[in-house]
Amino acid sequence: MPGVLLVTACGGSNEAQQPAARDAERSVRIIAQPVRLTHEASKVEAVGTARAERAATIFPETSGLVTSVNFVSGQYVKKGTVLAQLDNVQQRLAVAKAEIALKDAQQLLERYERIDVPGAVSTSQIDAAKTAVEAAKVDLDVSKELLDDRAVRAPFSGYVGFTDIDPGARVTQSTEITRIDDRDVLFVDFSLPEQLFGQIEAGSILHVDPFASVNAKVEAEVTVVGSRINVEERSFTVRAAIDNSDDVLRPGMSFRVSFDVAGDAYPEVPEASIVWGGDGPYLWAVEDGKAKRMPVTIITRKEGRVLVRADLQEGDLIIAEGVQKVRDGTPVMNIVESRKEISRGVPSGAVSAQGALE
Repeated sequence: MPGVLLVTACGGSNEAQQPAARDAERSVRIIAQPVRLTHEASKVEAVGTARAERAATIFPETSGLVTSVNFVSGQYVKKGTVLAQLDNVQQRLAVAKAEIALKDAQQLLERYERIDVPGAVSTSQIDAAKTAVEAAKVDLDVSKELLDDRAVRAPFSGYVGFTDIDPGARVTQSTEITRIDDRDVLFVDFSLPEQLFGQIEAGSILHVDPFASVNAKVEAEVTVVGSRINVEERSFTVRAAIDNSDDVLRPGMSFRVSFDVAGDAYPEVPEASIVWGGDGPYLWAVEDGKAKRMPVTIITRKEGRVLVRADLQEGDLIIAEGVQKVRDGTPVMNIVESRKEISRGVPSGAVSAQGALE
């Protein structure tokens, strides 16, 4: 009797294994991959114009006759360099006269202060002498300022541009002497659509390409993002700075600004997993060991990968290879997982050691 029970128990175990083996044999061998979510990258392009970090148009402070022009176009000049000199004879004479007047006022005050005879000089006389000294100092300062205005100086270090002024020309305060640019750093301003506001910030590094040189690759750092939206164009302004210490680029150049902006996250699947039917593209998902048809909308393709809009979550399995062998509800076996089981020493009756798709 115990022997019979033993045989019966063994027979029941074999019967339990046989359906599983038969199910495994009926399963279609596929290669499945987990879905990962990837942000769609949209490329943004804009055009901007460069300007020097500091730029100025130089005008004389006063009218007069030009006696000398002390620069040539394109020359680098230091801050304070005299670019043009106006006739200053009258102003130099005024300074000399003011210096004499100051000296006389100071000498008078000193004489008053040296007198030690009580009552010889009243307090009011001493106060008047002190006032005269102060007034003479002011007159001298004014004369020196007027003399200095006869010299047209560089407001900062930079490169001067063209000039139409020659010695002997008479100029006024509205006569342009030249322009000066400090171009060690160039600013490029460009506009972006309102939808991108908040997706670019100060400190971001952008790639800009000058139209004048198609092979040049230049990096620019965003320094300022506009604080308001242009209500007419529905756009905002961004300013980026370019290091131009090698003095290759010039103010006024146009630049193509391009960068990628991360969009919404979509499931990313292999392009080979997409199947086309009469109602559009779809793929096969794996649920509970069976194939499930999943309609998709293709967002974008890139290098054999496809971003799709579908009812898929991160980590869901989709059939990457073997899509032509399955139908909705077909039992499937992922040979990638079977190989892993074999490598761990776990027997798999449904897949051979090679795991080839047949």
